[in-house]
Amino acid sequence: MDINILIAEDEDDIRALLDLHLSNKGYKIFQASNGIEALEILSRESIHLLILDVMMPKMNGFETIKKIRETNNMPVIFLTAMTEEANKILGLGLGADDYVIKPFSIIEIISRVEAHLRRYMKYSTNEFINTLSNGELILNLENYEFKKKGIVIELLPKEFNMLVLFMKNIGRVFTKKQLYEAVWEEEYLGDDNTIMVHISNLREKIEDNPRKPKYLKTIRGVGYRMVKSND
Repeated sequence: MDINILIAEDEDDIRALLDLHLSNKGYKIFQASNGIEALEILSRESIHLLILDVMMPKMNGFETIKKIRETNNMPVIFLTAMTEEANKILGLGLGADDYVIKPFSIIEIISRVEAHLRRYMKYSTNEFINTLSNGELILNLENYEFKKKGIVIELLPKEFNMLVLFMKNIGRVFTKKQLYEAVWEEEYLGDDNTIMVHISNLREKIEDNPRKPKYLKTIRGVGYRMVKSND
């Protein structure tokens, strides 16, 4: 299995340096130059560890980790030139697993990456790691099981895959075309009815009141998105 590492850093030379040395260790590397790019990569790729700079354009590291921790518990290592103790406390408090000050030793970074991955991968078959949750909805990816309020509810394969897509991308709007091509893995030829029927059936199973959905919202003229529960 590939172990995927995302490097979110606005300095090209630092990204290139980390990419070179971590690739040589056999890791598959993804790169982002700001927090928005990092979140986009995380929405479509299975990332096992994130190296995250604090001071980046568009969305800084602190804002980025807040978004990440809403749905993802992978290891995050902050890499920053900010030396103040208060920033370190803030970063760790927001959910970072480690905090490395620039300039850094590449040997130290690799050692920390390997240590965090060992701990993370050790429990990667644990039900918690293989679970997606949003309020009273819980998807167990290992057992292919869906629970609402602790009760197992059977989903058809396409319903399950659609729910996985929504729960991995809470807040993101998907067009009908994007949904069809992601779930059916076929070219979308305008078959709106297929999407609408599956959305309707899925709402019947995940919503208390399908006519007034709490989770799976219609964005008129665009598509659908799952919203984060406030429970």
